[in-house]
Amino acid sequence: MSESSVRERYAVGAQQKEPALCCPVDYDQRYLEIIPDEVIERDYGCGDPSKYVSEGETVLDLGSGTGKICFIASQVVGKSGKVIGVDMTDPMLEVANRNAPIVAERIGYANVEFRKGRIQDLALDLEKLETWLKQQPVEDANGFLALEEKAQQLREAESLIESDSIDVVVSNCVLNLVGNDARKQLFSEIYRVLKTGGRAVISDIVSDEDVPVGMQQDPELWSGCISGAFREDAFLQAFEDAGFHGVEILKLDKQPWQTVEGIEFRSMTVCAYKGDDGPCVEKNQAVIYKGPFKAVVNDDGHPMERGKRYAVCEKTYELLKRPPYCQMFEFVDPHSEVTSDAKLFDCSTIRIREPGETKGSEYSTTIQIGASSCCSPESSGGCC
Repeated sequence: MSESSVRERYAVGAQQKEPALCCPVDYDQRYLEIIPDEVIERDYGCGDPSKYVSEGETVLDLGSGTGKICFIASQVVGKSGKVIGVDMTDPMLEVANRNAPIVAERIGYANVEFRKGRIQDLALDLEKLETWLKQQPVEDANGFLALEEKAQQLREAESLIESDSIDVVVSNCVLNLVGNDARKQLFSEIYRVLKTGGRAVISDIVSDEDVPVGMQQDPELWSGCISGAFREDAFLQAFEDAGFHGVEILKLDKQPWQTVEGIEFRSMTVCAYKGDDGPCVEKNQAVIYKGPFKAVVNDDGHPMERGKRYAVCEKTYELLKRPPYCQMFEFVDPHSEVTSDAKLFDCSTIRIREPGETKGSEYSTTIQIGASSCCSPESSGGCC
């Protein structure tokens, strides 16, 4: 589907409100009070990913439009945080940039900036490319080749969004507007710009069935956030294919926003985490899945049964101690820390960690329960 049809429709949407481009969202009114009406009326979405950002974080909003999510997030992250909005539509960026100083004055600090770019190519700064084009307009094939070369130079030397620089990537009903041929690159770019341990929180329209090719070729349905919708499970799979872990549905609307030709389209908000890089090292650590399911399968495809001690590498151990997993496991540290003689850990399979491995071969301690113990019969308070 043509990118130009999306730009044209949202350019019009920046000038006058178009109800068909959004579905009802319950935003926190505290944050809307300081945002100019023009921004709120000209901004379109299907969810509120700003609910899932925290103070002090650096946030990137993909397809930021007139800036509503950015201005909400700016209040949540506070003075110590930063918010960057990326959009390709000039009229949207004009509204956002014109209102940014107003919001900054009302909240007492300026921590939002807007940049021109395509969300599937977050390395290319379109504003810098346009500046170069004004000086060297394309008039023939050689000019086109020079343009491509300049674009690549900008990606490498003056990236719009640097790699490993963002704590949270958010987006509100925009990913579905990217053409099918660019979606792999889109998710790869989201992964690239996130810091290790960072997360993507994306609200978008999904479908309960595959959207027929005929509907996908309708520019009105595509630019209207309908025929470009991901199928529910395919949306989650796209994050997994890009290397994300801990992919989870934070919110899925029960009622469809629209139903077209029997296919239901509704809002879904997904959170996905960027994993750790580096070697897998053996530190004799173990994790115990607490339940409530009898067993689960982790993102490496390994089944983990409830209540059993599983051997994991140090990287996985630390990963599971963070959200979204930390409440699901008990963590067993070795009695003696493994330091300089640590060996590489084979993560291709999963196995039970025998208690003796964690305690160490020299462990032969006997602990006597004394009379003063809380669990002794003489204890007045009893146990537990």
